[in-house]
Formats: sequence, structure tokens, C-alpha cells
Amino acid sequence: MSRAPLTIEFHHLGSNKRQELIDDVRAGLTRTPKELPPRWFYDDRGSELFEQITELPEYYQTRTEAAILKSRAAEIIDRTRPSAIVELGAGASTKTRLLLEPAHRDGLQVFVPFDVSDGIVQRAARELLREFPGLVIHAVIGDFTHHLEEIPRLGRQLIVFLGSTIGNFFPDQRQEFLGAVRGLMQPGDAFLLGVDLVKDQRELVAAYDDAQGVTAAFNRNVLAVINRELDADFNLAAFEHLSRYDVQQDWIEMHLRSLEHQTVRIPGAGLTVKFARGELMRTEISAKFTRQNVEDCFVQAGLRIDAWYTDERQRFGLALAVPA
Repeated sequence: MSRAPLTIEFHHLGSNKRQELIDDVRAGLTRTPKELPPRWFYDDRGSELFEQITELPEYYQTRTEAAILKSRAAEIIDRTRPSAIVELGAGASTKTRLLLEPAHRDGLQVFVPFDVSDGIVQRAARELLREFPGLVIHAVIGDFTHHLEEIPRLGRQLIVFLGSTIGNFFPDQRQEFLGAVRGLMQPGDAFLLGVDLVKDQRELVAAYDDAQGVTAAFNRNVLAVINRELDADFNLAAFEHLSRYDVQQDWIEMHLRSLEHQTVRIPGAGLTVKFARGELMRTEISAKFTRQNVEDCFVQAGLRIDAWYTDERQRFGLALAVPA
């Protein structure tokens, strides 16, 4: 049976999504210190800002990962021979095109982009249909924490999770996510994970605090999301972006710092929240890894490294894993 060139499944719409935002806002803004999860960065505007971040001179991650993929994509596809490529956190699928090119030549049938933002996925999907004639795209719009099981199985698959997005998870969340990925896999499947590696702190901090202020706008966008969705009255100009490195945890933290004493009303969540001048609200972590860290995480999830790729300066790594 032939498939439609483009199918889009929505699993993250309507009241459930709004309630999840309400729950996260209530939990995060009533604790000390305050915190918001990074999942709410990625509305259409946030996704566009992140794509801009990936092109900034300070943001070495995207260029370095893309260079590794460009040199190793054919080898990765030769090792895995997928009928379907599943990309988690697909966004614009910019780097994944480097895998799709050799895979398409090798007979790839289906590409499954999975992301929380439907707008950017739909635009990318239509571009890919023009670039790769005959490719079938089955997009899934959902959230990592709830909807991975909605990903259809469409043959032997290579699951891809690039950009070191896994670094945004706390250790327990990371293991839960890897366990869920392992649950999607059968013998013959593979998982390609991109990880940012431990390096000089100055280089790391600069990557999250660019001179043009794009990362700052991206960070503050989470407040715009809450304003729009929950009728809040955050003054974005009253918060400044801050990034810093936690040496003990080997991760970058992004914060929003209140520039004044202020009270924010969030009617949609039934909250009134006070911020002291100088108070920090954490919005993201971005953990950095060593190969040993990655191997240990995989072992706990029932995976093993089949191949490891990195650049000459050891700035970024791609781990190809298979079921243990």
C-alpha cells in the first residue's frame, strides 16, 4: 500500500498542553529557587530564535556536529542500513539532511521528525519532500516526556537525537529518556546521540551568552509564552539573561535575573509571584559529557556504543549505540 508523501500526527495540542504549562509554572514559580523547564522555549518564535543561535560565531556546537556528520554520514548509514530515520527534537532538520542524503541513495523509505513545534516541522517537511523525491515523511508533534510511544514503527530504524539536547535533562530524566528510546528499539535498530564534550569554561559560557543577544532573546521568550498562554504580565525588559558554568555538575545553567523588585500576575495559573531585585530563575541546564559518561548512561539503559565519532579538537561527540 502506498503512503501519502506527508502525514502529520498531533499529540500535543489543546487543553492538555495548557494544563501542562500551568502545572510547570505553578511548580516552578512557587519553589525556591524559582525554575522553569526549557520545554516552553520552543513555540514557533523560540524555535526560530534557536535556529539563529545555531548560526552564531560563538555557538560552535552546530558547526562542529555538522562537520562530523558530513565526514561520517555515509559510514553511519552503511553501518545501520535504516528503512526509516526517526529524528527526536527535529526542528528544521538542518543537520539531519547530511544523513538523509546517503540514506536516500541507499533506499531510505521514511523520515519521521518528532518535535513539539508543528510550524517549523511542517516547513522543514515540505522542503525535504522537494529535496528528496519519493521520500515519505511521517511527522509526529509531541513532547519527549509523554509521546515517544506514538512514534510509528516503519521498518528498521535509526533514531537520531542531535545537538546535545540530552544535556538539557537532569540525570534521572536523562536515564528515563534513554530507557524510553531503548523501548522503541528492536534488534537491528540503532541510536545516534550527539553530545557536547567537557572543555574550557570560557568557551562554554560564551556559547550561551552571544554578543548579539540572540540567546538572551531566546531565554526571555519563555516569559512571552507564559504571557500569551496564561495572560501573565511579565515585563520581559525587567529580566536579564545570565549563563554560568557549574563545575561540580559539569553543566551550563541559564537564568533570568530580575532587575527590580516586582510582582507578576499569572491569571491563567491562579498565581501572583514576587521577584526580589537580583533574584535568579533557572530556565535551562546544558550538561557536558565525556565518552565514559555516555557509555555509563547507555549501559544503564540497555544500550552499548557501536561507534564513536568526534572532531580533531574533541569538542563534540556522536555516539552510535545499539541494543545491548
